[in-house]
Amino acid sequence: MNVVKRSKPKSSKPVVIVTGCSSGIGMELAHELYEREDLNIVLTARARSIEELKKQFSDSERVMVRELDITDEDNIYSLINEISFEWGRVDTLINNAAVCFRAVVEHMDSESEMLQLKTNYLGPMNLIRSVLPIMREQRSGHIINISSVSGMLAMPTMGSYSASKHALEGATEALWYEAKPFGIRVNLVQLGFINSNSFKKVVLSNKAEISMALGGPHSEYYNSMTPMIENLMSFSLTSATVVARKVLRLIDRPTTILRIPLTVDAIVFTVMKKFIPSFIFNRLLYFMLPGSMKWGGRWRARKKIRIVES
Repeated sequence: MNVVKRSKPKSSKPVVIVTGCSSGIGMELAHELYEREDLNIVLTARARSIEELKKQFSDSERVMVRELDITDEDNIYSLINEISFEWGRVDTLINNAAVCFRAVVEHMDSESEMLQLKTNYLGPMNLIRSVLPIMREQRSGHIINISSVSGMLAMPTMGSYSASKHALEGATEALWYEAKPFGIRVNLVQLGFINSNSFKKVVLSNKAEISMALGGPHSEYYNSMTPMIENLMSFSLTSATVVARKVLRLIDRPTTILRIPLTVDAIVFTVMKKFIPSFIFNRLLYFMLPGSMKWGGRWRARKKIRIVES
């Protein structure tokens, strides 16, 4: 069993840990925090990105730049032990690291499914479990989980990603109740489309790539959804920098509100889900999706032909 060891506090500065600092919101959070002399910070990234991160941010008395594979439990506890030994406290954990697979449910494979769950849900939960004893003993702490509108609704080709974010939201809601008596705040930040190139890092499953290449039954889904998402991100008025600064305000001006939609579209979807009955909302969203009226068209045509021939 992994046990986090604690030393006597060596610093009066609050300690902030951020995961997924290699790009996007994580990188912007790193830049914003790096300028904060009043904080000790831990910036993390996976092995393939850590060297680039170290080129931009140097270790110092108040800065740690560390490799972290969020799917590796031993790596997590080793890092928390190092932080605890060095600074003797953990005040804020920002779970930002995530991976996004794009595939219809039929095209996801168990290996990709598990990697997504480990990265977006199981990993953050392990990291939370590693810091909770420290925060509980301090009688203070702050956990910020970065979620998505996909955590409140699901769209075609995003089922696995949505499932991982739904899991994160469910566990975070339970944690809000469990942590409150110990003075630990829990926030769930819900984001919509961000103006960035992060859509280029979306991973297609093997079956999804084959379907697109061969024009399979679901190729129309990918041909419709991929451009739509890219366009929405390109024209979004919300940048990763804006989101990072809003997240940091949660540290400076803490709130006990659980779910916090930080983008306009996240707010819109929150209101829609609240006031529109689900059976109407699902149909409305289906008709709004580009090309949805043509999905499966060729399959339906072939089916009709077979019926006539028989």
